[in-house]
Amino acid sequence: MENILQKTKGDSVIWFVIIVLSIFGVLAVYSSTGTIAFTQYGGNTEIKVLKHIFILIFGLFFMYLCHLVDYRIYSRVSLYLVVISVPLLIYTLIWGVDINDAKRWIQLPIINQTFQTSDLAKMALIMFVARQLSKFQDDIKDFKKAFLPILIWVVLICSLIAPANLSTAAVLFATSLLLMFIGRISLKYIFLLIGVGALALSILIMIALYTPTKGRLETWKNRIETFTEKGDEGGSYQNQQAKIAIATGGVLGKGPGNSTQRNFLPHPYSDFIFAIIIEEYGLIGGMGIIFLYLIFLFRCIRIVIKSPRAFGALLATGLAFSLVIQAFINMGVAVNLFPVTGLPLPLVSMGGTSILFNSVAFGIILSVSRSAEESENIVEKETDITKTNNTVDQSISE
Repeated sequence: MENILQKTKGDSVIWFVIIVLSIFGVLAVYSSTGTIAFTQYGGNTEIKVLKHIFILIFGLFFMYLCHLVDYRIYSRVSLYLVVISVPLLIYTLIWGVDINDAKRWIQLPIINQTFQTSDLAKMALIMFVARQLSKFQDDIKDFKKAFLPILIWVVLICSLIAPANLSTAAVLFATSLLLMFIGRISLKYIFLLIGVGALALSILIMIALYTPTKGRLETWKNRIETFTEKGDEGGSYQNQQAKIAIATGGVLGKGPGNSTQRNFLPHPYSDFIFAIIIEEYGLIGGMGIIFLYLIFLFRCIRIVIKSPRAFGALLATGLAFSLVIQAFINMGVAVNLFPVTGLPLPLVSMGGTSILFNSVAFGIILSVSRSAEESENIVEKETDITKTNNTVDQSISE
């Protein structure tokens, strides 16, 4: 263990945030899976939390490995991943596992586990956009050289994700726009892309509202209608139960494991885990989670400032904003600021591929941090050597 800790590099504050979020996640998942334990596993409350801990440990292991890799390697890897993502997303839309009228997963042979292909595509696109922006900085204002290659992949991958997972596609689209803005893409091109995205979203909403259809369009329609309803009867059943959990939690909460709304709230271990955290740990616990993500974002901004290369800065920025935006949307859904989505709370919600890919994202950010620290140490050593040499030369001259 001591050997592993000695080899752990990167921002120590981010490591601290990761560990605290993981612990919070284990406690919240253990508490919120009680109903499933009694309905599906005969009262065995350890099965789900042990599975979550196993996946989390696996994720932390991947995180550790990824943070040891030179982040510049991810630039080359991104080229292969975006190409692989397209046929995987198409395969998922056609032959994927259908759960709640959404084909987001494919069944992996032999191990008999599901795999959410959009998680891979999301990470691949962010790495690819960061690569393209850093590669074409000299021609960054050029439409054909810089903007068009990024535009094609952003539109293609987001379009393939959207039919089954509109919220993930929206977050990915927003993250890509943010990266383009930071990467100095011309504002007129960015506003053009925003206009195209807004038009596409408006068309989807209109189709969902005025077309008598079933499937995902019907789901979107119901979510939009229930979210826009006002009054005591407004909002979905999930929102109402989440509000009860938050209201009864108060300032200090009911205490760990004492949630009652976990018995009524759908998906309390994933989509609405933030409501369970507030119910058990109160407003203080909820603010603590928010504060942890804000600390993480602040430390990532410091990494960006220290990073000596454009690719590292853009890579850390894209992954950090993707994780933080996802976290705040999940928490916003719980407090009824946004319509119901299927976005988990990174490192806290129970999940499979989402935990693994979020862990990889954290690992890549730590890899950039490690490289920035090593570059900073080299500069400091060179500065010290220069000062020493100057002192020696001055002594000799005297």
